[in-house]
Amino acid sequence: MDFISTRGLAPNVNASEAILKGLADDGGLYVPSQFPYIDFKSLRGATSYPEVAFEVLAPFFVNDELQNDLAEICYEAFNFALPLHPLSEKELVMELFWGPTAAFKDFGARFLAIAMEKLMAKRNRPLTILVATSGDTGGAVAAAFHKRENINVKVLFPKGRVSARQEKQLTCWGDNVETYAVEGSFDDCQRMVKEAFGDSKLVEQYGLSSANSINLGRLLPQMVYPFYASLEIAERFNQESTMIIPSGNIGNSCGTYWAKVVGAPIKNVILALNANKTVVDYLESGVYEKRSSIATLANAMDVGDPSNIERLNHLFGDFETFKKEVSAYSVSDEEIKQTIERVWNEYNYPICPHTATGEFVRNKLKLTDPTVVYATAHPAKFDTIVEPIINKEIPIPDQLAVLLEKESSYNEIEADYHHLFE
Repeated sequence: MDFISTRGLAPNVNASEAILKGLADDGGLYVPSQFPYIDFKSLRGATSYPEVAFEVLAPFFVNDELQNDLAEICYEAFNFALPLHPLSEKELVMELFWGPTAAFKDFGARFLAIAMEKLMAKRNRPLTILVATSGDTGGAVAAAFHKRENINVKVLFPKGRVSARQEKQLTCWGDNVETYAVEGSFDDCQRMVKEAFGDSKLVEQYGLSSANSINLGRLLPQMVYPFYASLEIAERFNQESTMIIPSGNIGNSCGTYWAKVVGAPIKNVILALNANKTVVDYLESGVYEKRSSIATLANAMDVGDPSNIERLNHLFGDFETFKKEVSAYSVSDEEIKQTIERVWNEYNYPICPHTATGEFVRNKLKLTDPTVVYATAHPAKFDTIVEPIINKEIPIPDQLAVLLEKESSYNEIEADYHHLFE
């Protein structure tokens, strides 16, 4: 299969080339030249998540150099649980936080890291990963790439704008992982990465690539869990699912739309945003306006100019189709707090601030069909927010406890990409 740029001015590439390049030569994002169709009924014999992952992703790697490695990549990458927790019979929470860094980013980051390591072994040359993070991405990428051969990683996060436990996960690695606290916002970090990719000398010298959700190798795995969850719900209720997704850089949402396009039994996709409501305003006005991010309790969603909006625009083609297919709601910090408290009181179930945006939207819409809210991070990562609200200490999951015991190390820099290579 070929992959094309959303901007239409770069050569077509295969999956491996798209994964290694990160951004297309014209600055666009890679998308499939066409989407395959997968009859979800044919997957009912799959007995495990890695098996479903292989079946969903295989059409995208036909005649690719990773085609024969794909099954091994899926089984190594997705070696942790994916529970669907019922709040009520048809109100489900997809717990995406049982990977090594207790956040959904582990799914895409682990797949990408293993794929890149295999590609680098075939090429016998080094690679440098640049990743901007608003919270969970950097920790997942650092964990996934730590000690991978022939790969160095530079993680950028906005100084003072991530939780203490998130910062610990970003800064505890060493070895081939360097971490930078940037004086600025996530948008500044993301701009630095894009500017570095625009510096042809640096790209050539360091072999730069990305691990944000702009990278195809991060996004393709994010098609799998909506497919997997919707299959289970179709089996259980003989109905399609509505997916409600806490959304920041829109990668998770885009992966879910792609899953729907290729055949997952998904009825609707709804985006839950925090006070950074760029997409909500776009739907209302028809004019997309980039803006600076606003700091909120759901900090990993503090994105004023989501990169993957470009992929959604490409997928839907025009604004009228976009408006027909995309629903989005903005949730305030006060509503996040109220939702954390309500879900705890009603269900004795702790949720993180990001998941709370999805739960607020679900409660607001009062849908009768099966609904799945994506629980994007373990609430223990946001203890200083969640515990005072529910008046209870949240047990730290084992994988997170191990990371919190490590020593931290990072560099403080201004928002200029040249400082990354000094």
